[in-house]
Amino acid sequence: MVDLESEVPPLPPRYRFRDLLLGDQGWQNDDRVQVEFYMNENTFKERLKLFFIKNQRSSLRIRLFNFSLKLLSCLLYIIRVLLDDPTQGHGCKELNRGCSSQNYTPTKIDWSPIIWVNRSLPLWGLQVSVALISLFETMLLGYLSYKGNLWEQVLRIPFLLEIINAVPFIITIFWPALRNIFIPVFLNCWLAKHALENMINDLHRAIQRTQSAMFNQVLILISTLLCLIFTCICGIQHLERAGNKLTLFDSLYFCIVTFSTVGFGDVTPKIWPSKLLVVIMICVALVVLPIQFEQLAYLWMERQKSGGNYSRHRAQTEKHVVLCVSSLKIDLLMDFLNEFYAHPRLQDYYVVILCPTEMDAQVRRVLQIPMWSQRVIYLQGSALKDQDLLRAKMDDAEACFILSSRCEVDRPAADHQTILRAWAVKDFAPKCPLYVQILKPENKFHIKFADHVVCEEEFKYAMLALNCICPATSTLITLLVHTSRGQEGQQSPEQWQKMYGRYSGNEVYHINLEDSTFFAEYEGKSFTYASFHAHKKFGVCLIGVRREDNKNILLNPGPRYIMSSTDICFYINITKEENSAFKKQEQHRKNKESKSYYHGPSRLPLHSVIASMGTVAIDLQDTGCRSSSGPTLTLPSEGSKDGRRSSIAPVLEVADSSSLQTCDLLSDQSEDETTPSDDDISTGLEYAKGYPPYSPYIGSSPTFCHLLHEKVPFCCLRLDKGCQHNYYEDAKAYGFKNKLIIVAAETAGNGLYNFIVPLRAYYRPKKELNPIVLLLDNPLDDLLRCGVTFAANMVVVDKESTMSAEEDYMADAKTIVNVQTLFRLFSSLSIITELTHPANMRFMQFRAKDCYSLALSKLEKKEREKGSNLAFMFRLPFAAGRVFSISMLDTLLYQSFVKDYMISITRLLLGLDTTPGSGFLCSMKITEDDLWIRTYARLYQKLCSSTGDIPIGIYRTESQKLTTSESQISISVEEWEDTKDTKEQINNRNNHRNSTSSDQSDHPLLRRKSMQWARRLSRKVPKHSGKTAEKISQQRMSLYKRSERQELAELVKNRMKHLGLSTAGYDEMNDHQNTVSYILINPSPDTRLELNDVVYLIRPDPLAYVPNTATSQKNSFCNTVGQDAREETQL
Repeated sequence: MVDLESEVPPLPPRYRFRDLLLGDQGWQNDDRVQVEFYMNENTFKERLKLFFIKNQRSSLRIRLFNFSLKLLSCLLYIIRVLLDDPTQGHGCKELNRGCSSQNYTPTKIDWSPIIWVNRSLPLWGLQVSVALISLFETMLLGYLSYKGNLWEQVLRIPFLLEIINAVPFIITIFWPALRNIFIPVFLNCWLAKHALENMINDLHRAIQRTQSAMFNQVLILISTLLCLIFTCICGIQHLERAGNKLTLFDSLYFCIVTFSTVGFGDVTPKIWPSKLLVVIMICVALVVLPIQFEQLAYLWMERQKSGGNYSRHRAQTEKHVVLCVSSLKIDLLMDFLNEFYAHPRLQDYYVVILCPTEMDAQVRRVLQIPMWSQRVIYLQGSALKDQDLLRAKMDDAEACFILSSRCEVDRPAADHQTILRAWAVKDFAPKCPLYVQILKPENKFHIKFADHVVCEEEFKYAMLALNCICPATSTLITLLVHTSRGQEGQQSPEQWQKMYGRYSGNEVYHINLEDSTFFAEYEGKSFTYASFHAHKKFGVCLIGVRREDNKNILLNPGPRYIMSSTDICFYINITKEENSAFKKQEQHRKNKESKSYYHGPSRLPLHSVIASMGTVAIDLQDTGCRSSSGPTLTLPSEGSKDGRRSSIAPVLEVADSSSLQTCDLLSDQSEDETTPSDDDISTGLEYAKGYPPYSPYIGSSPTFCHLLHEKVPFCCLRLDKGCQHNYYEDAKAYGFKNKLIIVAAETAGNGLYNFIVPLRAYYRPKKELNPIVLLLDNPLDDLLRCGVTFAANMVVVDKESTMSAEEDYMADAKTIVNVQTLFRLFSSLSIITELTHPANMRFMQFRAKDCYSLALSKLEKKEREKGSNLAFMFRLPFAAGRVFSISMLDTLLYQSFVKDYMISITRLLLGLDTTPGSGFLCSMKITEDDLWIRTYARLYQKLCSSTGDIPIGIYRTESQKLTTSESQISISVEEWEDTKDTKEQINNRNNHRNSTSSDQSDHPLLRRKSMQWARRLSRKVPKHSGKTAEKISQQRMSLYKRSERQELAELVKNRMKHLGLSTAGYDEMNDHQNTVSYILINPSPDTRLELNDVVYLIRPDPLAYVPNTATSQKNSFCNTVGQDAREETQL
């Protein structure tokens, strides 16, 4: 084998390093050849072609010059006609000596006025010059565009017209006798039309305008119509020189009357050549114009589908936002428009919709409504095309909303399309703010550059998890992120609907402390002091702040946080402070100064809110005589009957370290750590606090939570199958002390991480941690094995595989029917369901003959007719927090355009983000021992003065006398039958048959099958002994009295026995049909507390004020202070 290195010749001596740096003059003498490229373009023909054809700007100038020449030739023809007198000589003396002036007769036509005209010498010179230039240009362009087929060049209509109009003038130069011969110069109008079309095409090509088909077609139609009329005018006028001697105006009048199909008949052609010309022109018009109109109509329809353009002038003078979606549905559109235009300062904005699909029929009808047609523009196009982004004027847009299609079966593919759209918009318009909705959390890191991102699965699972801890958290968040004035349900006779609807108008707003009337007086005071007194005085709930030099929002930073003048305050109220008017109301104070401010309802602050035209008037107290240290409370004596201290300490302006009890949670946890219970020892569960060692996807926020010391083997995660470590095969065998939380999902996706973390957060005591069971399939056997009979909550996640259906609203069909089955089988089970479409929430816990549900349906229709964005809010499952739709959180992204902090606050409330020093959402339940507090204002003071918690709302459950439903009728019938004497019915069998039929008519809700079985038994009973007859009769009566609920309960119990499960604890009658649950967001201070109320709290971060000392000191401090705190603040 030859060595390759030996074959490579060495470099010459002159290729040295110095020569490489400084250059070598010897290279100039090297045998090198300079090669020039594109030499074919240096020829004379190619240069002419480049100037006349290829170059856009020079070609445009040439065509403009040609167009001007044709118009000039037509103008010269009109001047010649106006100067010509047909009664004078026609210039035929030299060629036709025998011709003489002859009058017109119907049988003979004098052709001399048609063949000869009077043309002055200067006019002839101008026309000859124009003809020479036009002919030279035509010949040159024909030569440059010649492609080998000569006849193709010669037989073109523009070339033939040019020859007809130019060559006769050139002949008259060499034959002066023909200078007055008629030449149809008016046919140059068609050449002008051809030049105009070419000129417009070059113009659009030069300015890079591609969407010009509609403009071109309109131009062609108009120019064709003008050319037809001009040709007919000139032709008839010239032919009638031998007839009626018509002028140009008479010919124009005749053509307009004829083409408009009016036909007065006062001006008509007299000779057959002019009549023939009229017939020819009418036939041409009937053929050409319909074709042009058809093409124009087709382009107009296509433009209506594609939407045209958003004009540059409007984009520079008006503000607009762009909505990019893969498919536009009517619900999505209306949610966006209603929420976007709910803000007063957005009324003048335009919404440009960019969608690749054709406009839906429903969307088209909505966009034709005058309210939307003037503000919404639909463009059919793709965000991945710069041309379509240019049509939408994306570079001038105020914002771009990019939404994913949640109805796609392949949700990762939908996310990939969203990511590409976001990249395309960012590349085309880097300064345009992006608001992106993504479905899968693992795809978030691809769009971190976006200004605001909402991940659907993150929010969905976090809300489902918090629903298990704080009831109806999903309803609370949904109401906070929807724009409403609190006018829903005010015409309802139900008191709970009025309260629920009024307080649903509360939203989150922000304001600078120094500019605020609400909070300016609390500068230098603690956060809890400002929150309590602002709520007592104005009825607003201060929930968080943000420093001027910090981007992080702190929810309830605690009593040690001192308010600064530059702080941005975040509060909950009916409307923002800028839209509020303040009125002071004089208070008549009683002479007894020792009486507490809270003694008596009349002394409570008035919280009458009047919402009208976006303005709220709030009645204020007279605070002139109040001391700066806060209200003085007359504390009752400590020697009460139950030995309990019922006093409420005042909220301090500045936190006192001796009275702070922020370690209450830590003390509970430290006690759990130091003294593990026997249950923990028996089960072998040892918890440690820390961050999860592994993150399921990039971009997840690290959360401090409870962890196991050792990783559990994968085989032990199967609940229904034993392994070598344990032999349990059902949830009952594990002996869990706390009730289960069952999650029924289609797949175990990464989004479940956001469900587990809030349930294992560090601030939750160990004794309250619920076991979590993931159920990937839910047949009855698996439900029973996983402990559904003693579960605290069951979370049903909408199936992704069923989200795509032929009918949009059928996407939830499988989930709804499955949940209805669970509701019928396990009526006492708390089921939390997620749906795709909010309209389908009315089918949850559906009862066909429930009159109360029908009344709620009518109320929903009335609210929708009034234009409410929350018409579905009065449905009992939604109000109770048992169902929600993730599409309702789309408004969170829309609100971020006006409130850029809403996504951050929502993530903090749901526990998706944890900021040091920021609080968390939790709840507490009002027991009988807490009713001494009486009002919401006193509860607010109690919490702020003791633990530093900020209450933001109440979840209330009331007993309601609802209209009797089907299941209740079955139970009442059973109780009524139990009062009868069985023996008396046995002795009167025949009478009982008749009574059975009458009972069936009296109670039509009894099932027919049971009645048929009972009759069949009564017919087939043979005459036996008394004991046999009594036994059969008892079976018949038990079958008759058995209700549907009892049959379902018996079915479940029999299945549990078959599986070897214990039936203890299965409660088949405990349902929630007689209760109504709803939320009161930021209720007024004088709202009375009721038993079993659940209060939503924002609790300060327990780790925010832990001193950096030894662990033993921290534990001892928490133990001593925390015990007192629990005794004093257990509400």
